[in-house]
Amino acid sequence: MRAILVANPKGGSGKTTLSINLAGGLASQGKRVAMLDLDRQKSATAWLAMRDMALPDIDLLQDGQKTDADWLVIDSPAGLHGKNLERALKLAHKVIVPIAPSLFDIRASGDFLSALQAEKSVRKGHAFVGVVGMRVDARTRAGVTLEQFMEQQGLPVLAYLRNTQNYVNAVFEGKSLFDLPHHVAERDLEQWADVMRWLDA
Repeated sequence: MRAILVANPKGGSGKTTLSINLAGGLASQGKRVAMLDLDRQKSATAWLAMRDMALPDIDLLQDGQKTDADWLVIDSPAGLHGKNLERALKLAHKVIVPIAPSLFDIRASGDFLSALQAEKSVRKGHAFVGVVGMRVDARTRAGVTLEQFMEQQGLPVLAYLRNTQNYVNAVFEGKSLFDLPHHVAERDLEQWADVMRWLDA
């Protein structure tokens, strides 16, 4: 089993949106997928409860429970640091850090990325880290600032995901972007192509 940790200490950075769409994308490829929802709000758990059984299956895993899934997606809580971060990193083969285009998110993410790269498992190459820009409008000052910040981090920028209601509307139906009709989500799915390739690399 390969595990993806989605982490950023800042609340509202897009961790759950990224997590459920990662799980949905992998499941749409025929992979056996499980999710571990460590967030206190349990939004990923609520999303899975709404998910139609006719859609590609995603299992909800309890902390400490065993699974025979191909992939485990871990939706982490805000404020993840110290021993809890170290423990989560020990599970992870890949780490994805979502960053929203605001000054506060950028500052919080900079400190977190520095701490992340200092962690033993990342330094030794056991966990591979990539970043994803969330709700990005490239025409805005915030969008440009986020792109400049991410270019300075020395980490792969997997995608800049646009701000669209497709994510919001899909969640209401227990769906991911990958469960929507192709003609509805085509532009957004193109933005995910590099993320999915990076997972398989």
